[in-house]
Amino acid sequence: KNSLFQRKDAILILNLKCVWGAKIVFDKFRFMKLKFLKIVSLFLVVMLNAQLKENTFYPVSKITDGDTFYVMTKNSEKFKIRLIGIDAPESYNVGKKFRKEYFGKEAKIFVTNLLKNKKVKLTFDVQKTDRYGRILAYAYLENGVFLNQYLVENGFAVVATFPPNVKFVEVFTKAEKLARKKEVGLWKWKKIV
Repeated sequence: KNSLFQRKDAILILNLKCVWGAKIVFDKFRFMKLKFLKIVSLFLVVMLNAQLKENTFYPVSKITDGDTFYVMTKNSEKFKIRLIGIDAPESYNVGKKFRKEYFGKEAKIFVTNLLKNKKVKLTFDVQKTDRYGRILAYAYLENGVFLNQYLVENGFAVVATFPPNVKFVEVFTKAEKLARKKEVGLWKWKKIV
């Protein structure tokens, strides 16, 4: 009798522990889920950094716009790069959005002529990717030209900085003022428009 009573008592205690433990397990699950998401995010950042190393030259595989292009790693992986701190006019319509803008085609042609069959060195700022998954970078040509700045000072892009990536905001602002003063690129038609 005593052993059966203890068994029922043990089952009751076990059931109570399960009900009470279920809340703890649920809370732990929520905590683990958040922890898992943080670990996955950290892993992705580490993988991104491991695959695209700062101050390394990568061949350009495709130019999509005046401020966006693809690079390829030694493993033939392609990464979409968005130049930080600048905005070039859109050169094509995306899906149902009609965003083709003035001087977009010229900006894409200019960048294509600069980057076709070339390599670029990438450097990063605080934020490594944008909400579309593109890698945010500053790019340098093999001859040392700072591509982001070069596009602005030749009138093929304008300043567009978004915190926390503001390392070169003063450089880009000076370059845009110079382009406006010289009336180059998209600024050459400003008197007509």
